[in-house]
Amino acid sequence: MDRPTFSPFWHRVRSLKARLRPHVQVTRQHYRGRRWHVVHDPATNQFFRLSPVAHALVGLLDGARTVEEAWKIVLANHGDDAPTQPEVIQLLSQLYQSNLLSSDASPETEQLLRRGRERKKKKAMQQAIGLMYFRMRLFNPDRLLTWLEPILRPALNRVGLLIWAVFVVWALWQLVPHWDRLAGGFESALSPSNWGWLIVVFVVAKAFHETGHGVICKRFGGQVPEFGFMLLVLFPAPYVDASSAWAMDRKWRRIAVGAGGMIFELFLAGIAAIVWVQTMNSGGLVHQIAYNMLLTASVSTVLFNANPLMRFDGYYILSDLLEVPNLMQRSNNQLKHFFQKHVYRLEQTQPPTTLAGERAILYIYGILALAYRVFLFITITLYVMGKLFVIGLLLAIWTGAMWFIMPVGKLVHWLAASPQLIDRRGVVIATTLGMLASGLLLIGAVPMPDRRTASGVIESLTRTGVFTEVDAFVAEVHVRPGDAVREGDPILTGRSPDLERELSEARARVMEAEARARLAEVREPGAGVVAFERVAALREHVRALEDRVSRLVVRAPASGVVVGRDPSVLVGAFVPRGRGVCEIVDPGSTRVAAVLTQDEAAWHFDLGGEGYGVEIRPWSRPSLVLRGEGVTVLPAAQTRMPHGSMTFAGGGRFENRPDDRTGLLARDPQFVMRVASYEPVREADGAWAGQPGERVTLRFTLPKRPLLWQWAERLHKLVQGRIEL
Repeated sequence: MDRPTFSPFWHRVRSLKARLRPHVQVTRQHYRGRRWHVVHDPATNQFFRLSPVAHALVGLLDGARTVEEAWKIVLANHGDDAPTQPEVIQLLSQLYQSNLLSSDASPETEQLLRRGRERKKKKAMQQAIGLMYFRMRLFNPDRLLTWLEPILRPALNRVGLLIWAVFVVWALWQLVPHWDRLAGGFESALSPSNWGWLIVVFVVAKAFHETGHGVICKRFGGQVPEFGFMLLVLFPAPYVDASSAWAMDRKWRRIAVGAGGMIFELFLAGIAAIVWVQTMNSGGLVHQIAYNMLLTASVSTVLFNANPLMRFDGYYILSDLLEVPNLMQRSNNQLKHFFQKHVYRLEQTQPPTTLAGERAILYIYGILALAYRVFLFITITLYVMGKLFVIGLLLAIWTGAMWFIMPVGKLVHWLAASPQLIDRRGVVIATTLGMLASGLLLIGAVPMPDRRTASGVIESLTRTGVFTEVDAFVAEVHVRPGDAVREGDPILTGRSPDLERELSEARARVMEAEARARLAEVREPGAGVVAFERVAALREHVRALEDRVSRLVVRAPASGVVVGRDPSVLVGAFVPRGRGVCEIVDPGSTRVAAVLTQDEAAWHFDLGGEGYGVEIRPWSRPSLVLRGEGVTVLPAAQTRMPHGSMTFAGGGRFENRPDDRTGLLARDPQFVMRVASYEPVREADGAWAGQPGERVTLRFTLPKRPLLWQWAERLHKLVQGRIEL
């Protein structure tokens, strides 16, 4: 790539005599086999990274040598690798604005004050842009960390890391048997009655997290000059400034500082897990606080702190692992360079890197981070609007303006005033307007396929429940789910000692009554008639008892396939009369049932059952595509699901009601859709026949519409569902 050697503004700096400020510290680092130098100002905590050639140039600036003299020396020593005049001007400007460079220009005091005011203004602007992550400094924690670090030093090594890993795995193992109960407590933990304790526990956990960063930073000789609070999506969270780790010469030390908070917090989560398991039977406040701590110290640190697409711990760890410093900013600059060079065809553009491997990393990360920013903006805004509508709406407007409208304003300013566009401003503006018009036309006017999906299950049109008819203990089970049975086949056999004893006694009374009746008939015929009537009544009672005993064997009421719960789990248990054992379905007569939320079912009521097509794909044979017909949706929402596989208890996506013992009741009412028939598809290995209980995926093909209208409708329904309009 051609780099312009000379600059028309060189006369402004050529005779300048500059030097690094005396208190500035320089640390050597290595990235991707190349040596770099990090310039650090402890007074302002400013950092700046210099390449070896740029460091050589800055090193020649001793306050006596002019900029031009230093540049010529570097040019003679490094040839084509030496910085050009525009690059020297940019380097000096950046160092000067960061207060890392002093010069013979005067008055410097006023310049220092002006640059200080500009930095404060820039920081305030960044705070406004990042309202979701607003920061407020409180005090300097250096004395506290200096006292704490020697106490924890024996554990801050490889042996301590190994012990920590064993402890965390062991604590996780303690939770495995109670996983269902652990997952079931999530909704109650987020209930308004628990918000107070949740906030307190969150602050404590994050203070412990930040202590981890600070202690490990001190362990490796870094400074931690600032402790404060930030509003993390309107939620108070402590923070420390451990940015001095950036100047550490070993990348594993920088990674250790970045991971220190998560290490400390996961250790706290392990302790909370043990307390939660031990207090499970007693319950109470301690049990709830342990659950809150386990939730905040594990889920939040994994989802947020470990996420490299946000500028938290995971971001800095990934940056050091990839050996790509300033990953976020350079990724954005790489995307800008791509548009400037390949779309706008500008020649005088400087890429953030010339290394092919690093360039690929910057492209990939920049695209992923941009997509994640949009996703995060939508999800967080919708969540806050669901809880606090007015605050969420204001947050959406402000953040949308800062994240999206301001970049558009910067683009307009660049188009109007950038010196890069002196010769091509009209072409670049026309290209921008053309791309904007093409994009709007593509998403706003061109009809595109509109497809929706849902999860369903094959259900039988004929479902017959199997119930016990007498109180009994289950002695033997004869079938399992999936077995084919005929009408009258035994399902299970029960035992009832009381019933058997009552039958034996009734038979003995019949024998006694018969003997008395024969004796009475001999002595007095009239009395014998009455006695034989009593015998008949006793025999009828015996027949009723025998019928009840025969019903200890529960038999199939119809032919079909056994589905539902496994009857074998009842062996040895007492089952009262009327207890459901299982169900028998007819596999030859089936349909598809699916469950839709309110916003998902809205398009069905708008279009009607004939306004769209339905394709069905079985989970067992993903290559099969079946055409569904006869689609109906029940007009009223209901909490009872067609099948247990549609709720959390059965691996589905709908949350169960807290008091649900059947696995069929959802917490919120949903709409049930049924597809009456589906076209059979034959393959080489034979015909596919959906078995009751088999999962399927439904895809609905709606009339084509522009993407903009599709997105607007889905967003409207999503917001409507979140804020319960």
